[in-house]
Amino acid sequence: MSNLISIKSATLSEDLAQQLTNAIVQGHIPQGSKISEPELAKQYGVSRGPLREAIVKLEGLGLVTRTANVGARVIQLNTQDMLDSFAMREALEGMAARLAATRMQTEEVNNLYALLDKHQAYLDDNQDERYLQQGGNDDFHLRIIHASGNAKLIRLLTEELYAVIHMYRRHTADQRSDPRQALREHRAILDAIANHEGDLAELLMRRHISRASHLLQQAMEQIALISR
Repeated sequence: MSNLISIKSATLSEDLAQQLTNAIVQGHIPQGSKISEPELAKQYGVSRGPLREAIVKLEGLGLVTRTANVGARVIQLNTQDMLDSFAMREALEGMAARLAATRMQTEEVNNLYALLDKHQAYLDDNQDERYLQQGGNDDFHLRIIHASGNAKLIRLLTEELYAVIHMYRRHTADQRSDPRQALREHRAILDAIANHEGDLAELLMRRHISRASHLLQQAMEQIALISR
């Protein structure tokens, strides 16, 4: 019986962590806001135990920080943290692309080409509106990450880094441009993977993420100017 209670508690805390992650990334829980356990427990209809476990998970994702005598707060986005996060992403996803070039099966490659064709059709039908809202960009990257076959690399990217990456992308979504350039870069990366050119796939992925980092930096600086 105690094991069953423990499993239910763990599942509840995981569900809560996902809901809170989405709320933070979407901006429903604002940057820099204090985490009030009583308020959240009431809002989500849960006890404090699973909620505290969920908040610990959010700390692990880098979405929440805890300070002595202050408590837990949602992170405040800043340019240097973004640059640091994307530097890690560039190195890790470059490695993932190189590994995927040696491990991705033909069927997976064809499925990714079909995904990019779908993205192309979406842009054509929606006057170049970004497919960020659909999660299409993330889907492309995540498939390559999982195709690397490296469990630790997958965990570092998907469980410890991508939540913060999503938060930065969402924060700057209205300021960035040219989704077709991103799509062209995706095709070039996939071509390298399809041709089993690991070094080229890594180079192209790193360039792609470095460009994204530069655009995000410009967008954050623009947002800061508008906010003054």
